[in-house]
Amino acid sequence: MKKIVTVLGSTGSIGVNTLDVMARHSDQFEVFALTGAKQHELMLSQCLQFKPSFAVMVDPDAAKQLEAALKLANSSTRVLCGADALCDVASDERVDMVMAAIVGAAGLASCMAAALAGKRLLLANKEALVVGAELFMHAVNQGGAKLLPIDSEHSAIFQSLPENPQAWPSSVNKIILTASGGPFRTRVPSTFSDITPDQACAHPNWVMGRKISVDSATMMNKALEVIEAKFLFGVTPSQIEVVIHPQSIIHSMVEFVDGSIVAQLGTPDMRMPISYGLAWPDRISSGASHIDFRQASQMTFESMDDPAHQMRFPGLALAWQALAAPAGTTAVLNASNEVAVEYFLNQKIRFDQIHHVNLATLSAVQPKQPRSLEDLLSIDQSSRAAAVDAAQKMAKS
Repeated sequence: MKKIVTVLGSTGSIGVNTLDVMARHSDQFEVFALTGAKQHELMLSQCLQFKPSFAVMVDPDAAKQLEAALKLANSSTRVLCGADALCDVASDERVDMVMAAIVGAAGLASCMAAALAGKRLLLANKEALVVGAELFMHAVNQGGAKLLPIDSEHSAIFQSLPENPQAWPSSVNKIILTASGGPFRTRVPSTFSDITPDQACAHPNWVMGRKISVDSATMMNKALEVIEAKFLFGVTPSQIEVVIHPQSIIHSMVEFVDGSIVAQLGTPDMRMPISYGLAWPDRISSGASHIDFRQASQMTFESMDDPAHQMRFPGLALAWQALAAPAGTTAVLNASNEVAVEYFLNQKIRFDQIHHVNLATLSAVQPKQPRSLEDLLSIDQSSRAAAVDAAQKMAKS
């Protein structure tokens, strides 16, 4: 029997790769709904290929253009619009699994809806955990959802851990997240003020969207992954370590109490963790190339204790600081970073000012304990306002 899938964020990098894997196994998977923000032309081609029951566009104008194009193509796909529609297609009783690949806090509500509906939730939206934290995990447990991480690092950890989660606390010593170091791993820190958006988006190993590419360049993506790992795997922040591994062959590791380390290796291709999530507990071909150890380059590692790396990537330490602060602070950090990256990509602030926007926002916003989705969205909104204020001040300096 085919598994029925909703892909949230189908027009993004993760969504496109998810559909690529599903197309290779059309006998196993069927698309129920595809969702996107504004890219109606790409959504049109996806709808014509995969014939979903529903297509959701968040932008009203994009929805109208998609609807008109599908009508001309005699497609039976029904077009929906808005944030509520995202939750509807994520929680629909006909859906078996949901790929959550909407970037940023915008994907939180639909992730929560899928969790409460008890879906197999393939989580590529790290903000659901960074922003939602305990509330999101409560929704997963309350709905009986199966949560499978899709980030290459967290998928690697999940694959390296014992099958029984009850064994994790007593057997795991620490989790080691690997980081490529991005495009500026060896760049002189004093030149960071000259970095352009195109340079920041030119990742040496991975092909990603512009926002996450900038996060990789600042290593804020790794800060968010530290926060995510804390809630996914139930470890303490002190049990999480980050090490730079420029080749991106080892995607992450688990060190056990006996001193042994289990790692997951593979080529830097997101189709690998995506295929694992889709087929779990089985495995299917992903389309990714295999490692040939006869030709493989050397594997090297660099410590984040290196003073030069700490100067290059000051944002990484904010993960542990936010986790030690009052609940809701991780949501503040995420919102601030989204604003700061947007200002940088629009060339309104410098690359090195992203971190200063985050620091200013964390100082300005003192969140109250979030007890609902509305509370989280309120923290997100107030944090964005503070970040905009900080970014605008820096833009004038």
